[in-house]
Order: sequence, then structure tokens, then C-alpha cells
Amino acid sequence: MSNPAQSIRIGTMISASAGKAAERIGQLSDMGFESFQPFFWQTTNGQDLADLGKRCVEAIGDRDITISTLGMFGNPLEGTDIDLQTLQGWKDCIDNAHHFGATCVAGFTGRVRGRPLPDSLPRYREIWSELARRAADKGVKIAFENCAMDGNWQTGDWNIAHNPDAWELIFNETPDDHIGLEWEPCHQMVYLIEPLPQIRKWAHKFFHIHGKDATIRWDVIREHGIFGKHPFVFMRTPGFGDTNWTDVMSELRLAGWSGSVDIEGWHDPVYRDQLEMTGQVHALNYLKNCRGGSFVTDPQ
Repeated sequence: MSNPAQSIRIGTMISASAGKAAERIGQLSDMGFESFQPFFWQTTNGQDLADLGKRCVEAIGDRDITISTLGMFGNPLEGTDIDLQTLQGWKDCIDNAHHFGATCVAGFTGRVRGRPLPDSLPRYREIWSELARRAADKGVKIAFENCAMDGNWQTGDWNIAHNPDAWELIFNETPDDHIGLEWEPCHQMVYLIEPLPQIRKWAHKFFHIHGKDATIRWDVIREHGIFGKHPFVFMRTPGFGDTNWTDVMSELRLAGWSGSVDIEGWHDPVYRDQLEMTGQVHALNYLKNCRGGSFVTDPQ
């Protein structure tokens, strides 16, 4: 993509756990998406990732579409069978990222279940120091999604990289330049954190971005609070939430950021199930407009 106005690509996530990622990429490749993120939930299910990567690239063909980042989501810090599959999945994704053309693998840090966040740091350092060395040998970046998965500072099951205080802790444990974040504004907004200032401070650690938004229902908060029976926030597809993505794109450009923003669309309470792709196509066009890119090249 030679147009510098399009140095930020707009794409979507593709579930890869069930073995249909290449076929799904083939179905969506002519819809205007500029990137894809194949992702696995807890396990790769024994798939040959080298073969899968080659098939995904073949499905894209000669279109100007990239796969910059793979996703491996689960808890690699614990020791149950499915946790060990997640850990192995991280290793396999790192080892085989180049078959997809990817330079980054993203997911959750994992967590020592049911314990305060700092209690996970020794295990985090043990696992991720090794994975960081493996990634460095392969020329791959590691990115942690900023999702709490309903956890908090005191307890949780999946992830510790969900707010700036935690980021300070984990980057102190693993100060490697190739360990960073898979960021999205939604996961800050659901905890009433303002996302835009984070770009100014943390964009150098953003290796991948998810296109997901949130709607905060301030009337519910004022009447019922955040722990009542009524939901005070909804996760939304971009274009339907509270975030001004034109500001997000501007802040990213001011920070010198380039890369892919891949839409995570199935959480929206309205545009889900049969309406999910309706929402995703709207988000695709919305984010492209916020980014800009339909420009005539300056003859000067």
C-alpha cells in the first residue's frame, strides 16, 4: 500500500480455531478489508500452522491485503490441559507466523487464577521471558490485549494486561522492545478510563489495534451505579459507540503509528449474529473515512 494516507490499514478478525480460516478469508477478501487477523481460542486444535498460513496467503492471492498479526487467546500461565494447549499454541504461532506473513502474535498474558494481579508476576516473568526469547529469535513481536475478561486487580482468570498500572508492572518484568500491546479503546472505556490520552503516552507500545468501541450509559450510572442489575456499558462495533475514531486516527498519526486496525465485531448487542457483517461493513467504511485515504496524490 504505497499511499502514505493508508499506512493504517482497516481489516477484521478471522476465527481460526475450527480449521476454516483460509476459506473465510477467501469469502471476505473482495469486501474491502485491507488486513486480517486469524486467531485461536485457547487451542490450535492440532492444526498444521505452516500449511494453514500458506493457505491463508493463497486465499488472499494478489490482493493488497496483509496478515500482520496472529491471535492466541487463553491462559498460558496455569497448568490445566487447556492452559498447556494455549502455551503450546503461543509457541506454534511464534514459530509459524512467517508462513502467514505476520510479524506479531497477540493475546492475553494469562493469570494465576483467583489471585491479586501482582501475584501473577513471578509466573508471568517465567513464561514470558522464555517466549520473548523465542519471539526474538524469529523476529516476531508479542502484543498483549488490554482486556480484563471480567477480572480486576484483586481477582481474575485470564489476563493481567488490562490497565496502565498493570502495563507498568509487566513491562518492568519483561523490558524487551518487542513486547507490547494489542490495544483497543473499548477495554478502557468499560472501566471508565479515557482512551485518547493513552495513545499519546503508549502508542510506541501499540503493535496491533482492535477495532472495537463502547457505549457508556451515563444515565444508568447516575441512577443505578456500575454494580447494579442494569448494564452500564455495551461493547460496540466502531461507528456505533462513543469513540470519535477520527480523533483516534489523528492521535495515532501524530504518534507516528502505522499498522492494522482489525475489527472485532461480534460483541455488539445489536449488530451480531445475522447482523454482524452488516455492522462490520459499516465499521469498515466508517474507519476508512476516519482514517482518510481517498486522496489525490499531490503533484508537487
